[in-house]
Amino acid sequence: MAETKEILSLAVETGEALLRNGAEVYRVEDTVMHILDAYEVEEYDVYVLSNGIFASANENREDACSMIRHIPLGSTHLGRIAALNQLSREICSHDCALIDAWVRLDECKNIPETRDKFGWLFCGIGCGCFTYLFGGTVYDSIAAFFAGFLLKVLLKLLSSGKSSRFIVNILGSAFVTCFSLFFYSLGLPLLYDKTIIGSIMPLVPGIALTTSIRDFFNGDSLSGAIHMIDAILTAFCIAVGVGTVMTIYHLLMGGALL
Repeated sequence: MAETKEILSLAVETGEALLRNGAEVYRVEDTVMHILDAYEVEEYDVYVLSNGIFASANENREDACSMIRHIPLGSTHLGRIAALNQLSREICSHDCALIDAWVRLDECKNIPETRDKFGWLFCGIGCGCFTYLFGGTVYDSIAAFFAGFLLKVLLKLLSSGKSSRFIVNILGSAFVTCFSLFFYSLGLPLLYDKTIIGSIMPLVPGIALTTSIRDFFNGDSLSGAIHMIDAILTAFCIAVGVGTVMTIYHLLMGGALL
């Protein structure tokens, strides 16, 4: 019984790590089942949602066991996903013993995030490029670079606390809007709408929306609906942040409501 429980625990922990770092539902479910097959667990059931895993093994035997994991929706870490996929391949090819798999799993979970300074820099570069792509000028791209850089710093500070993701998105979008309107009000030759559009791109839920559509095509309607709702709520929060600041700005400047 202990061995079956340990195998199931390893499979579920691997699936949890994948799901927590942004892997697709079908990939998580497939990985868990392949690990159970590799360790010769014959009778099992695995059900994966966007925010949870339900698994059981050997239901009709004395060593029957089951596990449930709740995984809140989080960010994406492709490095950890790639490492976990490689671990599952080695397990399936019988190149990794059970005791070694636990060590490797811990190593995969502890792969560090990108260094803050690099993340801030490339976030700014990305915002500048998106601004230019959407029709902005070079000056707009430069402003978006600094807005994206500071946005990433703000998101890092907010993530260190226990702020809600929705509050973070509202504050982040409001910040870049204030930043763009401030420099526009100084008389600089900026198209503030282009700057705002480019600067909010790090907040746009593109991965959640893509994952949702993919889940629907794979027949995972419930997981697709969860990701779709998450994407819609995130987009709504961005709109609230931008719209509130724009409305206040136009009222203060004597303009009409947007």
